[in-house]
Amino acid sequence: MAKPHLAVVLSLNAGYVDTMGFLALAGLFTAHVTGNFVTLGAASVFGSSGGLAKLLALPVFCIIVLLTGLFMLRLKQGREQKIRLLLLLQLFFLIAAAIMAILHGPLQHGDQLAEVTIGMTLVIAMAVQNGLHRIHLGKMPPTTLMTGTTTQIMLDAAELINGRAGSHKPAIIGRMKRMIANLAAFALGCAAAALAITVLGIWSFVIPPLIQLLAFFTETSEPDA
Repeated sequence: MAKPHLAVVLSLNAGYVDTMGFLALAGLFTAHVTGNFVTLGAASVFGSSGGLAKLLALPVFCIIVLLTGLFMLRLKQGREQKIRLLLLLQLFFLIAAAIMAILHGPLQHGDQLAEVTIGMTLVIAMAVQNGLHRIHLGKMPPTTLMTGTTTQIMLDAAELINGRAGSHKPAIIGRMKRMIANLAAFALGCAAAALAITVLGIWSFVIPPLIQLLAFFTETSEPDA
């Protein structure tokens, strides 16, 4: 199995990137891409910027997940090598987004070509992460969308409170711990991004590649769970 701490680090990065994109790119969700339907509707009504990026986010996300799946099916390497390759691929796009943001910053209008390109680059990075999770980390809690995770935590809590978990209690507690760790990491990433945007401005885009490097070294250094 892949390393459980890898999912925690990826959740941290997803929370950071999603919040950073929302704050810096006119309300664009780069990880929770379906959320862009809501902000697109609001942009249409109130005439705010960023509509083009929100419109492109879902199709770009879908295409990259499809290509990621096809790419993985064609590779002959082992599972661990595939995971590391996808982590590096995601790192490449996060670095590219950071370079573009620094070169074109400050970002002030969500419909400009530079802003749309940066946003789609971040969407691509998060699509790779989603593909990685679905293909290779499927037994671990999601790293980019926490609604289902929160629901499962509450259902598990209900089962424990009810007192009828029986022999399943250790498995339920173990699952809850993993999910709570992912949820906490995602929330920490969100808070860190909000702080970084305030303090660092455009240089906040440098942090996701650093977190991704941590994810890569987590994958390569820890023993399998």
